[in-house]
Amino acid sequence: MPCGQVLPGRWLERPALSTIAAMDARHWMKSAIGAGRPDASAWAAWLSLALLLIVAQAARAQPAEVDFPTADGGTIVANLYGAGASAVVLAHGAIFDKESWHDLAERLAAEGLTVLAIDFHGYGRSRAGSSGRGALHEDVLAGIRYLAARGAREVSALGASMGGGAVGEAAANAVDGEIAHLILLAAVSYPEPERMIGTKLFIVSEGDSFRRSVEEQFRRAAGPKRLEILPGNAHAQHIFRTTTGDALTELIVAELTE
Repeated sequence: MPCGQVLPGRWLERPALSTIAAMDARHWMKSAIGAGRPDASAWAAWLSLALLLIVAQAARAQPAEVDFPTADGGTIVANLYGAGASAVVLAHGAIFDKESWHDLAERLAAEGLTVLAIDFHGYGRSRAGSSGRGALHEDVLAGIRYLAARGAREVSALGASMGGGAVGEAAANAVDGEIAHLILLAAVSYPEPERMIGTKLFIVSEGDSFRRSVEEQFRRAAGPKRLEILPGNAHAQHIFRTTTGDALTELIVAELTE
């Protein structure tokens, strides 16, 4: 299968938590009682283990939903994962929402980060403040400051497409030291990339129509900075659905944890 080819249904075909638990429990049963017919006590143990696994899987999979104000009086609703000293805000693209980051957020939380996946105002139950619908950067800044107030040692931001433009603008309006790392995934161009603070990782597919503008943003941005061009032509979060998705995940994990 060529690099960058879309994998149909990759997000839609996750096994149910009960299926995962049952498979784990059946494996345990085979090891514990062999091929013979299990007695009542063995079945009771199997059922207890299956229930514990279901509860554990569900607890791990469900983020906490939180909300916090923006500086202009709006309200942002977000999913909060993990409890690490380093934290990251995830800012979605125009056709996505906070739930679209679930798999990446779980991976980053497993790597020891606190992860905040926001719904921009106009999505879900998030609402705009007095600056209006165009001020998406206020939502990102609110997320960054929410994490800092919770005690995060450093806060980074990852934005995709529309969310990348909002992250770039947030980084241009943040106080020095507020943002440690920026990851701009096929981001909408920000007019003054020279003003963006933090270390910067620009990512785009080689066949993406955004490639030239991303390369220009990279050229103009201050260092330290890096540009990664991935195989294929998928745009921003759509890359996760392709055969390049795992490589993209590893790039992001490395940038935020090394």
